[in-house]
Amino acid sequence: MLWVGLTGGVGAGKSTAARALRELGAVVVDADAVAREVVATGTPGLAAVVREFGDGVLGPDGSLDRPALGRVVFGDPERRLALEAITHPLVLERTEALVAAAVESAAGGPLVVVHDIPLLVELQRGDRYHLVLAVMADEEVRLRRLVEGRGMAEADARARIAAQADDDARRAAADVLLDGGGAPGELSEVLGALWRERLVPFERNLREGRRAPRPEGPVLVPPDPSWAAAGERAVARVRRAAGDRALDVQHTGSTSVPGLLAKDCLDVQVVCADPATAREVAGDLRGAGLVAPEGDWWDEPVARRGQGGEGYRRVAKGYAANADPGRAVDCHVRHVGSPAVREVVAFRDALRADPSAREAYGLLKRGLALRHRDVEAYAAAKTDFIAEVLSRSS
Repeated sequence: MLWVGLTGGVGAGKSTAARALRELGAVVVDADAVAREVVATGTPGLAAVVREFGDGVLGPDGSLDRPALGRVVFGDPERRLALEAITHPLVLERTEALVAAAVESAAGGPLVVVHDIPLLVELQRGDRYHLVLAVMADEEVRLRRLVEGRGMAEADARARIAAQADDDARRAAADVLLDGGGAPGELSEVLGALWRERLVPFERNLREGRRAPRPEGPVLVPPDPSWAAAGERAVARVRRAAGDRALDVQHTGSTSVPGLLAKDCLDVQVVCADPATAREVAGDLRGAGLVAPEGDWWDEPVARRGQGGEGYRRVAKGYAANADPGRAVDCHVRHVGSPAVREVVAFRDALRADPSAREAYGLLKRGLALRHRDVEAYAAAKTDFIAEVLSRSS
């Protein structure tokens, strides 16, 4: 199953996106609909809300008067938290039941489940999904839709927009940004391409335990400012999937160094207590969108030279890589006793701190990428430079 989070500010076009994805074949779980369901008339959830907030939140027919409840909790963080303490566990339980039913119906076949959740960013839940889609639109477009399309007073519309996460927070949380400011057909067309080119292959790769295709040789690209946020998302997903078995998870490699050209691939290092745990974790990262085909466990060279300066010591490492065709990730799972654990972090930090070393490394990478068409040969050819930088920084 591919588990996709879909979010967006009020009036941005998220509902249009959810409808388009449903038409393409996704199972859509609507968080707002679930939230209404768990406090419907006669439910334990509604009874708990009334006990907390009183009969004033009920309408004449005994159902929840949502505007009345909103007036109580809007602008009062303590009362809002009291409401969330009641509803969030119920919503989570019902959501899990709906997803489980979808998985059972799929019977091991293709399944893309989209969680339509407006507060994904506010609740900081991006690490729960294989992929997060955010629908974006200019504030004035959203304001016009709320006032003209929904009959909302302008002041109320502005307050609703201001109460939600801002665009910068959504950009940082999302793997895919969708322009919802145009006509519905334009957004549907973009989603159709995303479905065919990324979501369907991603789901198939996960289900079959297959890594997404990669270029055969080292393809270097200019530094991308978005790598930092993408690295944070990858780290968060890996940390959640590994749980307490991970002693440390960090974004390493060239994409973690601002201003350095690199292969467009995120390196993530996971540190575990022992080799057996590292190997287990490497094979258990599908929740993070990563797969480790059987046999991907090998020795790796370490930058520091052994006695007499001949050759390199080798240490065991687990490895998993992206099933997502839209974002390359190499996840290196090492045990705490491996010298590489400290060396990859030390080398990253040395390049961040020393512009001259960063520039020299960039020039070296350019030259090696021209000479080596094999990624492993390209990587091996960098070890002397890495060892030299480490020797200066130790």
